[in-house]
Order: sequence, then C-alpha cells, then structure tokens
Amino acid sequence: MAVYKLSPSDLTFLWDGCKRCFYLKVKHNIVYRGPFPGMFGRMGDLTSNYYLDKSSSEISPELPAGCVKFREKWVKSVPISFPDTSTQCILKGRFDALVAFEDGSYGIIDYKTSDASEEKAAFYSRQLSAYAYALENPAPGALSISPITRLGLFIITPNRFERMPNGELAFVTRTTWMDVPRDDATFLALLREIVTLLDKPTPPDSAEDCGLCNYRRNLNEAGILD
Repeated sequence: MAVYKLSPSDLTFLWDGCKRCFYLKVKHNIVYRGPFPGMFGRMGDLTSNYYLDKSSSEISPELPAGCVKFREKWVKSVPISFPDTSTQCILKGRFDALVAFEDGSYGIIDYKTSDASEEKAAFYSRQLSAYAYALENPAPGALSISPITRLGLFIITPNRFERMPNGELAFVTRTTWMDVPRDDATFLALLREIVTLLDKPTPPDSAEDCGLCNYRRNLNEAGILD
C-alpha cells in the first residue's frame, strides 16, 4: 500500500490551484519551486520570535488565558486510510506557533501577512486542521500534543509607513485575530478526496488557468519540450 506525504500548506493554494500539479508533486515528487520573496520569511521569523513566551492576550483578548509555548515545530501524523481507497497519506509540516492554555488545552496559530477577510478563515482551516490532526494522532516519536481546542489566524496588515522617533523607518501594521472553526468531518472528507485522486493511475487534467501547466503546454506545442 502506497503512503503519500501531504504538506499542510499544499492543502490550500496548490490543491485549489491545480489538481494536476498537486498530483505530480505528491505522487511523483515533480515539484516547481517558484520565487518566494525571502522578506516574507524574515517577517515570519521576526513575528514568531516576538510572540514566543508572550501571553495569549497579546495575540487576542478573545483567547483563553495562556502563553505562546512553541514556534515552528515539525509535526507528523500516523498513516491515514479510508475503507474504499488503496493508498494512505500522512501529514507532515511545520506550524507557526502553539499556545498552551491554562486549562490544559492548546491552540494553533498561523501568522499571515495579508489583508483580513472571512474567506481566509475557511481557506486556511485545512492547513490548521492538518496540524491539529497530526499533533493529536502523531507518528511514533513525533511531537504529540492534545487536546487542540482553538485554531486561528493572526493576520498582520501593513497600514502605513513612517519615521520613528529614533530616526528608523518602519511599516506600522494593524493586526486581526480570526478564529478558525475546527471541523474534523469536513477535513477528513477532503483527505478522502485527495487520496481517491492519488489512487488514480494517471494525473487529472490541468486547471485552465494554471500558469505552469500552460507554460509546459506551450513548450510542447513549440517542439521545445519532449
């Protein structure tokens, strides 16, 4: 039985963007790594470092009392299977931050530099649910934390640019906390759909607006790529 590794982050843009590219990456390790501005990684590091060990109230007063306990830890789940599929999947990835609440439960936070919208909560729920599932159903030796009772996005939106009193220049941001409802039934239904796709012997058709697939197609038509 084949076991395929799913990255929680691929359950968002890659899955919605092009099922063919998703299939090729997961099943055949054919990966396109486009340019990713290093500045976003740097901003993420600065954010996660700042909030580590801070009170959960600094993230949002809506959160229960607690503190940010971990940052950027890897998780890996046990194999997940479904009765009518011949393959299994595991979830492996790295979350941004985890909050330990005083009542003994935990919350997973994902930092985003973006504009806030209700659509983002639903879109990123898959990624956050994957981290929660992996922490509660860990592979042997993997990080194990339970129960995960809160999921959420901490969204940082650049608001203005100004000179600080010490002469430094800074982007001043506003922050938005967005609770992400946990829905394990919907998440597992998504995994079942993914595993069913990976069961197929050939990849699905490309998305019409997939720039990478269209680029490959144009190269083929021009006789440049065999």
